Amino acid sequence: MGLELIKPDTKIDFMSKRRITAIMSISLILIGLISIVVKGGLKYGVDFSGGINVQVRFAHKVDISRLKKVLKEEGLSSLRVQRFGQSSYHQYLLRTPITNIDPEVLKHRVAQGLKKLGIPFTIQRLEMVGPKVGSELKDKALEALFYAVLLISIYISGRFEQKWGTAALMAIALSVGVYFLKLLHVPMAYLILAAIIITLGLCWYLRLNYALGAVVALIHDVLITVGMFSLFNREFDLTVVAGLLTIIGYSLNDTIVIFDRIRENLRKDKKKPFIQTINEAINQTLSRTLLTSGTTLMVVVAMLLLGGGVIFNFALSLFIGIVVGTYSSIYIASSILLGIGPTPEKRQAHVAEGT
Repeated sequence: MGLELIKPDTKIDFMSKRRITAIMSISLILIGLISIVVKGGLKYGVDFSGGINVQVRFAHKVDISRLKKVLKEEGLSSLRVQRFGQSSYHQYLLRTPITNIDPEVLKHRVAQGLKKLGIPFTIQRLEMVGPKVGSELKDKALEALFYAVLLISIYISGRFEQKWGTAALMAIALSVGVYFLKLLHVPMAYLILAAIIITLGLCWYLRLNYALGAVVALIHDVLITVGMFSLFNREFDLTVVAGLLTIIGYSLNDTIVIFDRIRENLRKDKKKPFIQTINEAINQTLSRTLLTSGTTLMVVVAMLLLGGGVIFNFALSLFIGIVVGTYSSIYIASSILLGIGPTPEKRQAHVAEGT
């Protein structure tokens, strides 16, 4: 018998709290979006904005105001200085949006300035990304997130609705539409936003109820994670995009487990109120959900505390995403499904299919 934190016959009424959790989720998303608007957008890293990063490690503690002063004396006032990683490592990240300078020349000038501090140091990393490359990377990141959500909607529609053909046609139409709009040079952010809204609308219109619940939950997780990065004033770079894609897969896994149990319970008793069927499914899978999330969080917390500055943003995105993803699988995806289905016909289909 497997380890169980919570007994399968537990009867917690999760769905009775769905309005409260909906208000809480909307509030978190709005707070994040307001933060992004007030700050004039996300704080993009060099990956997306272009520029030069110089990572420096000192032998012992350095006064940051003195560090800025010696760099200014060297004519490097455009460099922004920020602590990097754990304070015990004495690491700093020097960033500049300027790209019309030879990186090696910049490295030499930084070294000349830092020597004035009289503290042993090592320049650990120097990276440069041009503004055009950064813009292209940003567009590719948005595309990756969109196509991940789109492919997931196809998979969920096929697995739970038995509508592989309908979902595939929806995907082809959207992909072709995105391609032609790109040819018209429509900004990628607006293009992807419109495509996701259309995806949600098509899921609603075609009654792809399970897919709609899963996709809304995934968008919810991504929006809250991105909003938290803005609130915490953390850089948004390619490692965070990798974290978001990981979150999408992790959250979907939790959602599928709950949806599978809902479908099984529908086959066992098609006359039972749907809200009761969902509550039972969540309770029956709750132990598995908490064990999986708990053990994964242990690893992520270790990465946060011990992984250093290079992977900190990646670990932070995973930490926020796993917590929010576990919550959304229970409250968001299941609440959407409760609000829109299944119809009596779908109940009969679940029983008839026996799958």
